[in-house]
Amino acid sequence: MKNNIPQHIAIIMDGNGRWAQEKKLPRTAGHRVGVSRIKEIIHAADDLGVKVVTFFAFSAENWQRTKREIVVLMRFLDNFLTRQIRELEENNMRLKIIGRGDPLPGYIQKKIKEAEAKTKNNTGLLVVLALNYGSRQEIIDAVKKFTRAVINGEEKLDNLVSENFANYLYTAGLPDPDLLIRTSGEMRLSNFLLWQLSYAELYFPRKYWPDFARSDLEEAIRVYQSRERRFGKINAD
Repeated sequence: MKNNIPQHIAIIMDGNGRWAQEKKLPRTAGHRVGVSRIKEIIHAADDLGVKVVTFFAFSAENWQRTKREIVVLMRFLDNFLTRQIRELEENNMRLKIIGRGDPLPGYIQKKIKEAEAKTKNNTGLLVVLALNYGSRQEIIDAVKKFTRAVINGEEKLDNLVSENFANYLYTAGLPDPDLLIRTSGEMRLSNFLLWQLSYAELYFPRKYWPDFARSDLEEAIRVYQSRERRFGKINAD
């Protein structure tokens, strides 16, 4: 498994609520177990030699959920940032958050800035959390940034090519994902990294996220290694 390891894995953590409902538990129980899975997969990815792992933690559309569920999700996020940051520091890992700050609660935004600052000089695995994230809004924000740069004389319109445009996305400076994993068997991107996933391999295991363990990540990587990535080219054979 050491050869051809995907350098960047993006994960849509789907199925927390259904996992809980099938066990006749409140949906929040699924989210609680799901958080523990994030920790497990972070360490597994680091052990396997992955350089970047991006988790779709909270979408811009998730604000439509019930107020109670949102409150619980924010509490879990607060606890994760408080506790996980120590582990990231101890293991030389770095944290990056992508997405719009508002309307995330002020205390969460403060915790995010503190966590990113504390780990910015670490050189190991980069853990990216997509919070209040939507890919369409990301692309619109990037267009606005580029337009402002043109108006201010910092850019030229002819410089708007794909490589340059990527520098205005939330993920500027990061390699595009090699592999996307979406748990629960659903086969949708759900407005996640639409630009960045253009050439990624897609993998849709049927397991719900709370059941997705290290062995499942290893299986996803084995499937990835069995595929041939052509990037639009034909097989030389």
